[in-house]
Amino acid sequence: MTRKSGDASRSTIRDVAARAGVSASTVSRVLGGEYPVSAATRGRVMRAVRELDYVADARAKAIAGAGTPTLAFVLEDITGPSFAHMAHGVEREATRLGHLCLVCSTEGDVRYELEFVEMMRAQRAAAVILVGGTADTPEYRERTHRMADSLASAGSRLVLCGRPPLDPGAPVTVIEYDNEGGAYTLVAHVLAQGHRRVLYLGGRADHTTALGRERGYLAAHRARGLDPDPSLVLHGDFTRDAGHRLMQQALKDGLEFSAVVAATDMVAAGALTALHEAGLTVPDDVSLAGYDDIPFARDLHPALTTVHVPYEELGRLAVRTALERTPGAPDEHLLLGTHVVVRDSVGPPRAR
Repeated sequence: MTRKSGDASRSTIRDVAARAGVSASTVSRVLGGEYPVSAATRGRVMRAVRELDYVADARAKAIAGAGTPTLAFVLEDITGPSFAHMAHGVEREATRLGHLCLVCSTEGDVRYELEFVEMMRAQRAAAVILVGGTADTPEYRERTHRMADSLASAGSRLVLCGRPPLDPGAPVTVIEYDNEGGAYTLVAHVLAQGHRRVLYLGGRADHTTALGRERGYLAAHRARGLDPDPSLVLHGDFTRDAGHRLMQQALKDGLEFSAVVAATDMVAAGALTALHEAGLTVPDDVSLAGYDDIPFARDLHPALTTVHVPYEELGRLAVRTALERTPGAPDEHLLLGTHVVVRDSVGPPRAR
């Protein structure tokens, strides 16, 4: 029978060890993350933690010298430059508030994400910050709601940063930026230069960040009474390779366009390479814009017009809001603004 953390007979580390068929020291190693253990052993331990609703005793942790309060930053890919800036903000603010920051890169594996969140709950982490877009499905909402309830029962807090919010009543803090609005303003700027056929290099069709930016692209056209050509909307992912591949394909297919809007600066960088390889110059032959305003965007040739997202401040705010929250206070849903940074890569369409 599953024991609840509020019961008098709360599960101990020995109970977890017995359920998993390992030693108590092995359980400690899995939860502490200090020593390597096999994936099979880790899986058995974390399954036992969930079944027994185990939460580490904070006093025992302190006696063991692990009393520094922690928070966790969970993202799909730490190599992405925008996420790196957010991680920097999280780490700086956590340090300022006297907390140790743990980073988990899930590589898109939902099982690993769940396992890590359970580990942080067992360790009584002060907060768990989930970062980045995802597929907004009923399964996502149910799974994330369970995470939020589980963390709240252990005195922790789930923060969704750039992720879809949950249904009302979920014990979460939501920190977002104006994703769709940023894309709308960027495309409106491109259209204001006189462009009417704007190629859009987007992300995955089921990804919430990609979908928001695509909605902004479409809305900006419709606000000017334009009906965007569906053939000019291409889908890939948020990488430089995808931008290069999609741009090559658009040129090979003979698509007619005078400007390109990319879903990220990395996609724009790949598209720029493909345009140069085809003998086209930016912005004389084709205008090009990106999204995110990562540092290298200003170092491209030409410097890239893009949307600035305050990633570092998002990270800082996620930590500050979670750690300084008053118990019992209403759940917070905060929205940060974005703005267009005009550089040299967008100009009027070439006379034909």
